[in-house]
Amino acid sequence: MNPPVNTRLAVYPGTFDPITNGHADLVARAAPLFERIVVAVAESPNKGKGPGFSLQERIALARLALADLPHVEVRGFDCLLADFVVQIGAGVIIRGLRAVSDFEYEFQLASMNRHLIPQTETLFLTPAEQYSFISSSLVREIGRLGGDISGFVHPAVQQAMRQRWRNGQARDANEL
Repeated sequence: MNPPVNTRLAVYPGTFDPITNGHADLVARAAPLFERIVVAVAESPNKGKGPGFSLQERIALARLALADLPHVEVRGFDCLLADFVVQIGAGVIIRGLRAVSDFEYEFQLASMNRHLIPQTETLFLTPAEQYSFISSSLVREIGRLGGDISGFVHPAVQQAMRQRWRNGQARDANEL
């Protein structure tokens, strides 16, 4: 049996590979609106190419980046988002919109989720202007090539990325 829907419990899903300051900004601004936010880190084994962080590494880095935010929990999941939302009884899914170009895809996701879990609403938030251009894929690319990512990610994430892509070379996931 599924728990009842709690409209004061929100889920912020993503792959967070890696979690960026833009992600953290959205969580910080959403936190006062809810009793609790679950940052749901998707396993997403088929998303993207090239070296990334494992699910456990992404969860650990998200916990470090969000440690100062009360009532925020980081959990991994490896199922359909709609199933995860129902399992924990969340009433709201938080999604970020950086640019107008994000809207069409996010609108499709929200419509599908409304079909799958009609009792749950999707809330769109836009990041602060200084984070509107940051994406995990851009940060990964800059990090891989040895660029300065200090303004885009938490220091722990920056350190993990340096270890992972020292001298532009992908390193073994066990080194983190």
